[in-house]
Amino acid sequence: MPLPAARTPLSELDPAIALGALDGRYRGAVAPLVDHLSEAALNRARLHVEVEWLIHLTTQEVVPGADTLSASEQEALRALVTDFDAAAIAELKEIEAETVHDVKAIEYYLRRRLVGIVGSNDPARATSLSELVHFACTSEDINNTSYALMVQGAITQVWLPRAVNLVDQLVGMAHDLREVPLLAHTHGQPATPTTMGKELAVLAWRLRRQLERVSGTTYLGKLNGATGTYGAHVEAVPGADWQEVSRTFVEHLGLTWNPLTTQIESHDWQAELYSDVARFNRILHNLCTDVWTYISMGYFAQVRGQGTVGSSTMPHKVNPIRFENAEANLEVSNALLDVLASTLVNSRLQRDLTDSSMQRNIGTALGHSLLALDNASRGLAGLDAVPEAMAADLDANWEVLAEPIQSVMRALAARGVEGMTNPYERLKELTRGRRIGQAELVEFVRGLGLPAEEEERLVALTPAGYTGIAAQLVDHLTR
Repeated sequence: MPLPAARTPLSELDPAIALGALDGRYRGAVAPLVDHLSEAALNRARLHVEVEWLIHLTTQEVVPGADTLSASEQEALRALVTDFDAAAIAELKEIEAETVHDVKAIEYYLRRRLVGIVGSNDPARATSLSELVHFACTSEDINNTSYALMVQGAITQVWLPRAVNLVDQLVGMAHDLREVPLLAHTHGQPATPTTMGKELAVLAWRLRRQLERVSGTTYLGKLNGATGTYGAHVEAVPGADWQEVSRTFVEHLGLTWNPLTTQIESHDWQAELYSDVARFNRILHNLCTDVWTYISMGYFAQVRGQGTVGSSTMPHKVNPIRFENAEANLEVSNALLDVLASTLVNSRLQRDLTDSSMQRNIGTALGHSLLALDNASRGLAGLDAVPEAMAADLDANWEVLAEPIQSVMRALAARGVEGMTNPYERLKELTRGRRIGQAELVEFVRGLGLPAEEEERLVALTPAGYTGIAAQLVDHLTR
C-alpha cells in the first residue's frame, strides 16, 4: 500500500527538518564545519574580506585624498565580523532578496554599517568612505579570498586535528601490538607471518604521509579585477602600485598571492588539496576494510557493554558498524572531492560560473570525510586484540615455513654445500595444495642433510616465531 496522499507536509514544519544526513542524523559529528563552510560562514568571510579591503585602502592611502579610518572605527568595522550573528544573517537575506546577488548584498550591508559607525558624527565623510567599499573589485575578488580563508580554517582547525588524532590513535595501537604475531594473507591465502602492530603501522605511515601533504597546502588568493588586469584600478588611480597593493592585501589575509589569473583565481590549489584529502580517505577506507576483515577472522573483538544493539534479531552479534559507516561516508566524500578537483581547474575563457555552484559542496565533501574519521576512531577505540585467535591460525598453517626453509637451502647451495639443490621444487612438493603440521615439517627438515646448526634452528622455528623484524619496523613511526 502506498503512503497516504493526505499527510502533514514535513517541509513546512518548524524548526526546519534537514534534507541531508549531515544536517540531520549526523549533525553532532560535523557541526564544527558549519563555522567554516556553511552559507552563513561564506557571508561572514565575505564581510571580513570587504572590511579588510576598506581598511587596507585607507591605511595605505592608496586613493589620494580619501579619508582614513580611525583606530576605533577600524575596531568597530572588524567587530561586524566577530559579532556576525543570526540578525546579520537575516538582514543579509532580506538585502539579497532585493539585489538577487549575494556579494552585492554584502557590499550594501557594509555600507549601511559604515554610515552607523562614521556617519553619526560626519555624514558627508561616511558617504565618501562608503565609495571605497568594494572599490575596483569584481565579486570573484571577494569570493576567492573568502573561500580560501574558509577552507583554510576548515582544514587546519577541524579536519586536520581530527585526522591527526586518528593517526595518533592508530600509531598507539601499532606500538601496543608490535609483538603480536599475525598470519598474513596475500591474495586471500596464508602467507609469511607478520605482526598486527607492523600491519597497522603500514597504514599509519601511509595516512601520515598524506597528512603532511595536506598540512603543506598553499592557500592562494587574488585581487586584480574583472579579468585579472587591474583595468579599473589603474584607470581610477594611475599612480598606485596596484600589484603591490594586491599582494600585501592578500598576504595580510594570511594567504599566498596569485599574480596571474583571469577573473577567477584558478582554483588549482583547491584541486590539489581535495586530491590529497581524497587519497587520505582512500587509505582510511583500506584501513576500515582490513580491520573489518580482521574482526571477521576473530583477530579483534569489539568491546561489549557499551549499550549498543549489534543486531535487531541476533543477540550474539556485535556488528562492525563504525567501519562500515566510515566506508560509506568515505565513498560519498571522495565522489564529491573527485568532481571538485576535476571541475574547479576548468573555466571557459576568462570566467564561467560552474565553480560558484561547485564550491558550495566543499562543506558536504569534507563533512562526510569528518564523519568517517569520527566513526573510524570510535570503531578503533572499541576493539580488543585477540592474540589467541591469531595464534590459532598461525598454528594451523605450518606450510608458511616452506619459505624460510627453501631460503636457507638456497643460501647453503650458494656457499657450495652439497645436497641443497632445487629447494623451491622440493618444498613445493611438500606443501602445495595441502596443509601440513609441525611433525611433518620437522621430519622433512631432518631429512634434508642440513648442517647441524641450521637444522636445529629450522626445527625450532614456528609460524609465530617467523616474523622477521616486523616488531622493529614499527619504530619508523617515531623516527
